Amino acid sequence: MKLTIDRAVFLKALSHGQSVVERRTTIPILSHVLLQTTDTGLTLSTTDMDIALQEMIPAEIHEPGAITVSAHMLFDIVRKLPDGLSVDLSLNPENGQLTLKAGRSKFNLSSLPVDQFPQLTQGELPHEFQLEITTLKRLIDRAKFAMSSEDTRYYLNGIYLHVHGTGDRKILRSVATDAHRLACIEAVIPVGAEEIPGIIVGRKTVTEVRKLLDEIDGNVTLRLSPTRIEFVLPNATLSSRLIDGSYPDYEQAIPTGNDKQIILDAKSFAAAVDRVATVATDKLRVIKMHVGNNTITLSAASHELGSAVEEIPVEYASDDSVEIGFNARYLLDIAQQIGDDEAQIMLSDGSSPALIRGMNDNDSMFVLMPMRV
Repeated sequence: MKLTIDRAVFLKALSHGQSVVERRTTIPILSHVLLQTTDTGLTLSTTDMDIALQEMIPAEIHEPGAITVSAHMLFDIVRKLPDGLSVDLSLNPENGQLTLKAGRSKFNLSSLPVDQFPQLTQGELPHEFQLEITTLKRLIDRAKFAMSSEDTRYYLNGIYLHVHGTGDRKILRSVATDAHRLACIEAVIPVGAEEIPGIIVGRKTVTEVRKLLDEIDGNVTLRLSPTRIEFVLPNATLSSRLIDGSYPDYEQAIPTGNDKQIILDAKSFAAAVDRVATVATDKLRVIKMHVGNNTITLSAASHELGSAVEEIPVEYASDDSVEIGFNARYLLDIAQQIGDDEAQIMLSDGSSPALIRGMNDNDSMFVLMPMRV
C-alpha cells in the first residue's frame, strides 16, 4: 500500500473514526482503524461492535493495499502536523508497519493483521427511505437535549423515532425524555417510512451521525430493521445497533388541560432565564416563575451567591396568578430550542407540567415537569 493524501481531509475523517472507537477495550483490534485503498481514494473503517463507520475520502493511490493502525494515535499524529501538508502513507512489507511521512516528520506505526478486523455486516434492513439533511438535523437537534443518561432506564438513553397517527394522517416523530422534560418533534413522513417500526437510536449513535451531517447537503438514506439502523451519506455509512427495549407511552406525559396561556418573546425569555440562573448554584438549581398582570417574574437564590430577580412583559389573559418552579438548566434548554420569535407557555397550576412551543411552530412541543418551590 502506498498513497498520498491531503492532511486536512485525512484529519477530518480520522476525527470521525476515532470518536467511534472506545479508548479502553479488551479487544486490541477494536482500537484500530482499517485503512483500505479503492479505485478513487481511501476508505477508513472503525467499529466498537455496536456502531460501525465507513468513510470514503479522495487520495492519490500509488499502490493498493490495506492496513490497521491505532485510531487514536494516528489521529493525534495527523492533528499535530502543520496545516497545508500532504501526508504520504506506505506499508513496509518486511515488518508490517505503516510509514507516515509529512514535511520533515516521519513515523513508523505498528499494525495488527487486517483479517482480525471485524466484518461490518448488516443483515437484512427491510425499510428504506430518504430524509433531507435539514429535516434530519431538526429531528435530532431539537430533541437530543432531553435524552436521559441514566443506566437504570437505558431505554430512555436515545431518541425514539417512529410513525404517529393512522391512515393518511401519519407523521414522523422524534421523541426524547428523561422523565423530567420531554421533546416531541414532527416531520412530514417520507415515502417508504410509513410502516417502519418504532426504534430507539442510542445516544452515541445520535452524536456520531450528527457530526457527519454538518459537512454535507442534500439527502441521507436511512435503512433499518427492528434491531439495526444504517445512515447512508454521500461519502460515509454509519450503522448501529438499536436500543433493545420498549419506549414508554410518552403521550401520557403531554398535558391536555393546560388553560393558562402565556405569550412572550422567545429570545428575551431565554436570555432572562440564563441571567437569573447564574446565581442558582444549589444542587437542584431551582428557578421560580411567577405569572400575573401581564408579567413573568423570574427569581433564583443560593446561600453562597445571593439572589436574582427579573421581570418580563408577557401576554397573559387569565385573572389567576401562578407560581411555579423549574430546574433552571432544563428551562433554559427548552427556551433555547424554541424555533420562533414568540413562545407559548401553557400552564395549569403550580404543580402540573408546562407545555411549551413556538407560537407559529406546529411541529415541535416541549413538556417540563415542575419542582417544588
